[in-house]
Amino acid sequence: MPTPLASTLLSAAEAANIRHGYFTRAGGISEGLYRGLNVGLGSHDDREHVQENRRRVAGWFGLPVEQLATVHQIHSPDVVTIKANYDGSRPQADAMVTATPGIVLGVLAADCGPVLFADPENRVVGAAHAGWKGALTGVLENTIDAMVALGAKREAIIACLGPSISQASYEVGPEFVERFLACDPDYAKYFASSARAGHAMFDLPSLTVDRLRKAGVTAESLNLCTYPDKERFFSYRRTTHAKEPDYGRQISAIAIGEAT
Repeated sequence: MPTPLASTLLSAAEAANIRHGYFTRAGGISEGLYRGLNVGLGSHDDREHVQENRRRVAGWFGLPVEQLATVHQIHSPDVVTIKANYDGSRPQADAMVTATPGIVLGVLAADCGPVLFADPENRVVGAAHAGWKGALTGVLENTIDAMVALGAKREAIIACLGPSISQASYEVGPEFVERFLACDPDYAKYFASSARAGHAMFDLPSLTVDRLRKAGVTAESLNLCTYPDKERFFSYRRTTHAKEPDYGRQISAIAIGEAT
């Protein structure tokens, strides 16, 4: 079985029988470029390998794979609410929330930020895929709002950013910087100088955690970068730089257990 990483904040939710995990490449059956626990249905990996990897993730929660809910991620601010009648569909969206026990919410990433949310007091959870576009356009805030609509209290929500690309590995061009500064000149603080003229190094993790806290929730980051750690994490940017034809995706997931 895979052994995922844990968040200090979210581990406190285990007292409310809320379990979470930031899964790495370890514990899967995929081979080659996808070696390990690749759960990316959008990759060109062997479909049976991907399905078995997904079964292993669900099994870590003690649940069947049919109860593992994921979405067709499109770098949007859109959130879906998963209810007890979940049918296994994958709507286009980038976040999910639920107050239903026995459903695993999973978001996939390979540099973008996987964020897991929990309100242990009211037993509502969420999961968001936050790349630069989703973070900039509101996927984090929308996830919090959707949790509140299910009965969560904003001040009781805790959130953690899992493994994602760090500033040291995220070089962007001038048009990227201009897009952010047009939204808020204060976003200049998330960019540092680059060795290449006209380019900058972007701090997506800091932007993510800052926006979570500004939205009124308690937040932390695992402070783990996907790019340099080939043994544990898939990375889209590392794959691109290596001119490899495809890449795997790791999953971060959270589920509410039955009330005790």
